[in-house]
Amino acid sequence: MRVIGLAGWSGAGKTTLLVRLIPILRGRGLRVATLKHAHHAFDVDQPGKDSFRHREAGASEVIVSSSRRVVQIREVEEEARLPGLLRLVSPCDLVMVEGFKREAHPKLEVYRHANGRPPLHPDDPRIVAVASDHPFPEAGRPVVPLDAVEAVADIVLARSEPLAAVLERLISHGAAD
Repeated sequence: MRVIGLAGWSGAGKTTLLVRLIPILRGRGLRVATLKHAHHAFDVDQPGKDSFRHREAGASEVIVSSSRRVVQIREVEEEARLPGLLRLVSPCDLVMVEGFKREAHPKLEVYRHANGRPPLHPDDPRIVAVASDHPFPEAGRPVVPLDAVEAVADIVLARSEPLAAVLERLISHGAAD
C-alpha cells in the first residue's frame, strides 16, 4: 500500500479533485481507498434507521453488514490519529488522505487563489507537489493546473510513499495512534 494526501484550505477543491482522480487511478488498474478528516461532528447514519437508533440508545459501536458492504461506526472519547486510521484501511494499492494537512505524510497541496488564504507549501516540506489555479514559479516542487487531472494522477503515483515509511515518519513526529 502507498499513501499520499490532498491538503489545502476549505473550499480549495480537494474533494472535487479527489472524485475526479479516483476513476482515473482505477482506470490505471489501482484499488484506491480514501481517508477523510472532518473538523466537526458528522453523521453517516440516517435518523430513524436501526443503526442510528442503536447508537442513539448508547451503543459504543455499531456494525452494519449486507451482502455488498460493511460499515462500522464507533463513538470515541478523543479524535483518532492518522497512524491508527491508516492501519484500519483494508489492503489496497493507494490510500488517498483528504485533510490532516499538519501531519507528516506526503501531500499534494490543492490551492485556489480565490480563497484568499496563503499557500501551505512554503512552510511544509512534506508537500511534494501543488495543484493550483495560480502559478508558483518558485515553489521548488511540481505545480500543475487544478484541472490537469491526468497530470495530477501521474504526480500522485510518483510521489506517494509506502505505508510503512509513512507510519514510521508519522510516529517519529509524534502522531500517536
